[in-house]
Amino acid sequence: MKRAAIIVLDGLGIGPCPDQAAYGDAGSDTLGNVARAVGGLRLPNLERLGLGLCRPILGLTPGLLGPTAAHGVGLPRSQGKDSTTGHWEICGVILERPFRTYPRGFPTSLLDEFARRTGRGYLGNKAASGTEIIAELGAEHQRTGKWIVYTSADSVFQVAAHEETVALDELYRACAIARDLLVGEHTVSRVIARPFAGRPGAYERTPRRKDFSIEPVGETLLDRLAAAGVPRVGIGKVDDLFAGRNIASEHTPTNADAYRLIERGLDDTGAEFIFANVIEFDQTWGHRNDVPGFHEGLKQLDAWIPRLEARVRGDDLIILTADHGNDPTTPSTDHSREAVPILALGPRVRPLALGERSTFADMGATVGEYFGVVPPPLAAGTSFLSGVRA
Repeated sequence: MKRAAIIVLDGLGIGPCPDQAAYGDAGSDTLGNVARAVGGLRLPNLERLGLGLCRPILGLTPGLLGPTAAHGVGLPRSQGKDSTTGHWEICGVILERPFRTYPRGFPTSLLDEFARRTGRGYLGNKAASGTEIIAELGAEHQRTGKWIVYTSADSVFQVAAHEETVALDELYRACAIARDLLVGEHTVSRVIARPFAGRPGAYERTPRRKDFSIEPVGETLLDRLAAAGVPRVGIGKVDDLFAGRNIASEHTPTNADAYRLIERGLDDTGAEFIFANVIEFDQTWGHRNDVPGFHEGLKQLDAWIPRLEARVRGDDLIILTADHGNDPTTPSTDHSREAVPILALGPRVRPLALGERSTFADMGATVGEYFGVVPPPLAAGTSFLSGVRA
């Protein structure tokens, strides 16, 4: 019986990669900068796995308590630094060109057509923080019924609406319309429904976000596992990132919810692949530059590690990683181009150094080899399974 999991700690980058400056992210080092900001991290369980051996991190003594996991870093090869790009690369799809971004807003002609098809006008049309733009335009939106449309440094078209002003079904339909419009030269990675609630001065986003992604442009690990008959269990927003192709997922508004579902998945005795996205390092703390919250989230992750390890047995292979950075210590509230940690554990995994892997796709290639699926010709990624398997 074979069971494997890739657990993506969204936004938990581990510092520089060779082309970081080209993305305007020189100096971004999510884990390293958070550690320095709080005077050093105390994460004994992650330290024992080998996190401090992936890259030097203040407070984590390399090798003091372990390591008990294979450890290293993955360098991004795809062009871009968003969740879709990162998850696709993990699963073997490399983008030669980044998704288009709109730092100055979307073309008026496109938004006018969006308004015509949805029956509502629009406000905003600029790059903005999600919490800041609903604070700025929420009252006007409620008064006029117009959509709040905004973007970020990533390739996203985001539509915010108050749940008492616009029904969720209507918001989702509007985003589906936007997805149909944003193709060809205007293709964006994701259209995101951003419902919110509350009163002026106290608006809050609700957990009923919904993403509308494009399908992967190549064959993914999920496609190959499906063809081989390997069950796939999604946790968090992974289904949205792959447009639901060969993955279904239960969404999780908090890290704790994701941890609970991972535990439930591993309590199952059947063979399967678990693909999980743990969202709050990115959504709740990274995008809001909340260093104390990020630090608390790391401590919660560390406290959960023994619960994960207690469920790992037999031939299991578990990989902890990330999809990009989101450094809460920098002025930016957007994603950062960074390397990601790789921690691979299991009863038969030897705690060896993996070094710097040239692409996130090495993780997907490793899981593919573990399940015995044949990679397509010229597939991205090199498996490290034989090197760490006892």
